[in-house]
Amino acid sequence: MGWLDRVHDQVDTLSHARALQEASRSAESYTLLERVIRTTSDPAARADAMVQRLSALINLGRTAEFTRAIEEASAAVRDLAEPYLHGHLNALAALAAHHQGALDRCVTHLVKAARALNAVDDPDRDTAWGWHDLAMAYSYLSFHGYALGAIERARQLGLTAGIPEETFAAPGIRLRNAVALDHNGDSDGCLRVLRDVATDLAQFVQSGRAGRLRPSSLAAYGYSAARQAALGDTLEPTGDAGPSRLLTHGGDSARARDLRQLGMVCLAVADGRPIEAVARLDTIRVSTETLGAAEPARLRSIALARAGDHSAAHRADRLAFRLAAQRNDRLRDVYIDGIAARIDHEEMRREAARYEGEALTDPLTGLPNRRRLERYITAVVTRGERVVIGVCDLDGFKAVNTRHGHHSGDLVLQRIAGVINRVMRRGDFVARYGGDEFVVVLPDTGMTEATEVARRIEAAVRNEDWESLVPGTPVGVSIGFAEVSGGSGLRDALSVAFEQADREMLRAKSRPRAS
Repeated sequence: MGWLDRVHDQVDTLSHARALQEASRSAESYTLLERVIRTTSDPAARADAMVQRLSALINLGRTAEFTRAIEEASAAVRDLAEPYLHGHLNALAALAAHHQGALDRCVTHLVKAARALNAVDDPDRDTAWGWHDLAMAYSYLSFHGYALGAIERARQLGLTAGIPEETFAAPGIRLRNAVALDHNGDSDGCLRVLRDVATDLAQFVQSGRAGRLRPSSLAAYGYSAARQAALGDTLEPTGDAGPSRLLTHGGDSARARDLRQLGMVCLAVADGRPIEAVARLDTIRVSTETLGAAEPARLRSIALARAGDHSAAHRADRLAFRLAAQRNDRLRDVYIDGIAARIDHEEMRREAARYEGEALTDPLTGLPNRRRLERYITAVVTRGERVVIGVCDLDGFKAVNTRHGHHSGDLVLQRIAGVINRVMRRGDFVARYGGDEFVVVLPDTGMTEATEVARRIEAAVRNEDWESLVPGTPVGVSIGFAEVSGGSGLRDALSVAFEQADREMLRAKSRPRAS
């Protein structure tokens, strides 16, 4: 028995309101839901209408009404023993809190939503939509891994309930992941994700299923293509599946309007009209929550660079990086302040612990930090697996900071992180150890294979375009590897391996380099 089977009044109206929101016609849905709330005497119908009304308000961007709508929906849901309803309400409340800038409340609602949705005994299409909205909230908060897991759960539940796969394509999740990579200096990683999104759209078009994509998804596909073109990829003319056409979709969604305005900026850059792109950026107003506060600044940097004003482009890029870093700092502070401590129930505390991974990440590069590295190596060695560790130290980094400043140094570290990640093998582990030192861990690997990995890293760093980032200051890398051997205690074995790898790195640094 699904959730709506327990509702005894105005079920057809509530179902129609759902369909309108799926078609990005939230204003019409809102009118229907208000009528249900005024006229029903069924507590379940009233609660469902209030949860849906909150969804419509979020889609319409009516931020000033979020708080009252959440309070009224919470009061209506409180006495109903239906985990789906509690889960969906908390997922929507998380989205609302994010748009209001209340990150601590946002994370608390995320935890509660996941717990409630996992407790649904007989998941149906409504539960699938609950997981979809939870995935959106994860994505807006930049918990991209959790977002992908939640949308996959929505897709699987949806298929069981007869919802077509393309309904939960959710390109916006991967789009936000892509632009976050770009904001943090990994434009190559951003392009890889955007190309994957384009491939998915092409498959829907070729199979004749593109017409069943939701309007909000079409808008996200449009912006993804426009952003890809702004970064220099040449797009084939695709008619109705071209970015200009796709960006017209999205109905009355506030987020779709933001994508449309920013998409026009991207297309102006791609069409060789960077000055027009800058002028557009001066006039548009978009929510900082749609693609992050850094996105307009990053687009300004791309446009100015294309116009040849590299000094102004660099300033805009610095602003974009600063805004992205501020967001990372806020997320870290939310976790450190103790979201888990605010939740009394033991099961909720265990659920909150899932977010510990966010505190084990280096905020500058997005790589695992030293604490997470040590946990990972300990786990691998404890399982008795053969493992090689490598210490990578940058050459010329002190000169970068001296000549170009610490912001440029940060950009170099971000670029290095992306370069190393790009050439590693599946299953390898990369972390920022501290300063300009990175550590790679190669499980089930011997020294011969490690030597080949080192060669690939050195070649990739050597071939990177450092001149455009830090003119006149070459950047290189020295690498030393060592195998973690058994025999003595685990701590001693790791210490010996790190010391040996460090010595090998210093030897590599002292060897003359080919000019």
